[in-house]
Amino acid sequence: MKVLVANLGSTSFKYRLFDMETEAQLARGGIERIGQDAEGGCFVEIDGKRSDRPQRVKDHAAAVQICLDQLTDPAGGCLKSVDEVAAIGFKAVFAGKLSGVRIVTPELLDTMEALADVAPAHNPPYARAMRQLQAAFPQIPLVAALETAFHETIPEENRTYAVPYEWKADCEVQKWGYHGASHRYIGTRIAQLIGRDDLRVISCHLGGSNSLCAMRGGVSQANTLGMTPQTGLPHNNRVGDFDPFALPLLMRKTGKSLTELLADLSERSGLLGISGLSGDVRDLEQAAEQGHARADLALKVFVAEIRRYLGSYLVVLNGADAIVFTGGIGENSQRVRREVCAKLGFADIKLDPHLNETAKGEARISAKDSRVEIWTVPTNEEIVVARQSVECLGSRV
Repeated sequence: MKVLVANLGSTSFKYRLFDMETEAQLARGGIERIGQDAEGGCFVEIDGKRSDRPQRVKDHAAAVQICLDQLTDPAGGCLKSVDEVAAIGFKAVFAGKLSGVRIVTPELLDTMEALADVAPAHNPPYARAMRQLQAAFPQIPLVAALETAFHETIPEENRTYAVPYEWKADCEVQKWGYHGASHRYIGTRIAQLIGRDDLRVISCHLGGSNSLCAMRGGVSQANTLGMTPQTGLPHNNRVGDFDPFALPLLMRKTGKSLTELLADLSERSGLLGISGLSGDVRDLEQAAEQGHARADLALKVFVAEIRRYLGSYLVVLNGADAIVFTGGIGENSQRVRREVCAKLGFADIKLDPHLNETAKGEARISAKDSRVEIWTVPTNEEIVVARQSVECLGSRV
């Protein structure tokens, strides 16, 4: 069985193709600037050979058709026909109570569109593209693996806001949690690396958006992301935790509307907002080294918030067996890892400075006398979605 896993943006389409008998990646590719009046990058990589061909693409359905044409090209494709694709899987974000892994239906798409204000950067492009693909490829099942699915195991006391209970019951206002595919992969992979399936793990997904997840035996117990993907830790340009009672004051002081302020919080805040320079940790680290005070402050705030949640998750799990750093920042920022793990010896968490500086890929970076193992592990959300798609299709048989 072959499954195509799609990663969608409002103007982009990236994919990986897996042979699920072996879980081997057969190909990957992508297209940018979809729907724009300009040629976008278009590439496909099969067996380590990459070809690039910029072209203009009108919508996501056209982008998928181009990719399928590349994959079935007799001159170098890896498929004999489109019929070999058993499903297209999506790392969808939010559909409220329609969580889990499910075949894409009109009800699901209507719900995602109705809840677009919860995930404004994610739901609209996914719902729009899914509708286009259903119309263009009715013979291929579409599977949505909702980001919230992994966190359905979180205990109610860790999911419920202290608001009128009717908001939770009637309006679905609760801490839903996100980055489910990434944390699920980390929980599975670290158990394989350490050789235990009963681990207490704190997974640190740090990248463009960020979250920590507390897991016991690979099962989610808490996640820093709440009702929306704008919450929890600071993100590259999204706020993270914020007191909503500041909004009336900001409306008076700035003259901005609620809609304008929400746009500031979701697009011009986070690391970008503090630094005034960039939301990219690489840029901030370089600027901080050159004496940029606000870049340094942004990094310090970021680390402080990670440590705050890390400490609370040690309480949730009654300790930890492993801390795992993943995502672009988690895998590559020596400074963030070093400062997050500083002065945690009281919890038997000790980083090895040399291993931290030389870590690449899957690597243990804890000191020999650290009871808690510290790792860097690259995540693989796509293979998780592919596995879930196979399970979903199997449940229909």
